[in-house]
Amino acid sequence: MKATDHKPNDNKSIVQHVFDELARSNSQPLLDRLAEDFRFVIMGTGSWSRSFEGKAAVLAELFAPLREKIADRITIVPVRLVAEGDLVVVEARGRNTTREGKAYDNTYCNVIRLEAGQFKEWIEYCDTLLVEKVLGPPGEAAKQLT
Repeated sequence: MKATDHKPNDNKSIVQHVFDELARSNSQPLLDRLAEDFRFVIMGTGSWSRSFEGKAAVLAELFAPLREKIADRITIVPVRLVAEGDLVVVEARGRNTTREGKAYDNTYCNVIRLEAGQFKEWIEYCDTLLVEKVLGPPGEAAKQLT
């Protein structure tokens, strides 16, 4: 299903498909569904906690630093989805390992808002202490490479 092939009542199936693919370490369906004005918010007070405004910022400032820290493709497994209107809530579990060999298996609650089949906003609740302990600050990997 292409991002433009959207029916009004299938937000849950769209998100289910994206997360089923994330469970297989395939992020392409997610990337195909991101609106240009997509907003990703990580709740909390850690160094990763903030709002990323726009698809380009999300890719460069969030997804790229994550890829630098995770050894293989990022894997997130959906546990439960609940949908109402343009909102889909996803409980999920990460299954990842850092490049240093540390387990990074966070637990997530994601509130995703869709518009015309596109992801417009993603608010993520997770264990931010685990993020800090295992991944460190988002810019650390880039600094180590220079």
